[in-house]
Amino acid sequence: MNIILAQPRGFCAGVDRAIEIVERTIEVFGAPIYVRHEIVHNEHVVGALRAKGAVFVDSLDEVPDGATVIFSAHGVPRSVVDEARRRGLRVFDATCPLVSKVHVEVARMHREGREVIMIGHAGHPEVEGTMGQVDGGIYLVEHLADVGELVVKDESRLGLVTQTTLSVDDCREIISALRERFPAIAEPKKQDICYATQNRQDAVKAIAQECDLVLVIGSPSSSNSNRLREVAEKAGRNSKMIGSAQELDPQWLVGYRTIGVSAGASAPERLVQELIARLQKLGARDVKVLDGARETVTFPLPKGLGREAGAQPGD
Repeated sequence: MNIILAQPRGFCAGVDRAIEIVERTIEVFGAPIYVRHEIVHNEHVVGALRAKGAVFVDSLDEVPDGATVIFSAHGVPRSVVDEARRRGLRVFDATCPLVSKVHVEVARMHREGREVIMIGHAGHPEVEGTMGQVDGGIYLVEHLADVGELVVKDESRLGLVTQTTLSVDDCREIISALRERFPAIAEPKKQDICYATQNRQDAVKAIAQECDLVLVIGSPSSSNSNRLREVAEKAGRNSKMIGSAQELDPQWLVGYRTIGVSAGASAPERLVQELIARLQKLGARDVKVLDGARETVTFPLPKGLGREAGAQPGD
């Protein structure tokens, strides 16, 4: 049995930045610090930060007066920002800059008098944060069938944005249907699906051509991890998503000669290496890393945390 590793995989620049913001905030201001929502969707990352003094909360009501609070990488509604400002909380915003870009697009379209259609998954914190940038006039589309059921005020004054962690292929199909129904719909100059999501999906498509089974490390709540598993399945490969090597069922491997491995953008590389070690104990021999996109993007930390200078979003 052989192993093929997807490249790139695991942490992206937005996740790296969010984790570093929490760690640096604890170093500078001391524990406890409060984080609204899980900083990223991975229980191992959240557990490690909790051990260092991070307290994860679902609402600012759980944050004491005078405390330091961090907004997660997924972003927050404008009402949360306003509440934190009203209460005088010290805030560091770990929203991924590529998510913030979508927030800016929604606000701009709203100022232009457009209603906005967002493609995304209901209940996901990124979707809630993005739709919460404006008071009304924004509609959520999850599935292709939703396009035909939309009722808008003015079909000539619409804008389109997407969740950053969607499947590129699924999103393309829905966008095509929206363009057909609303020919005047305005779109961002650059697609909202982030470079890291695109790169990881392309990498899984590539390994799927050479393996029998694809294992994706990620959390059930992680949108981009779920999309990686779906991409492998659409490529005709059996695919499983697991949180760690301990969740691997050896029976899954029976009859397979080549196992593909990837990880969602919020999954640490440590979990990948632990999975490889487990596969090797179960008989895997060669480990091949597939060539893929080289990611060099970094994002600066917020002012006050010591690493303000940094590269801006890449092409």
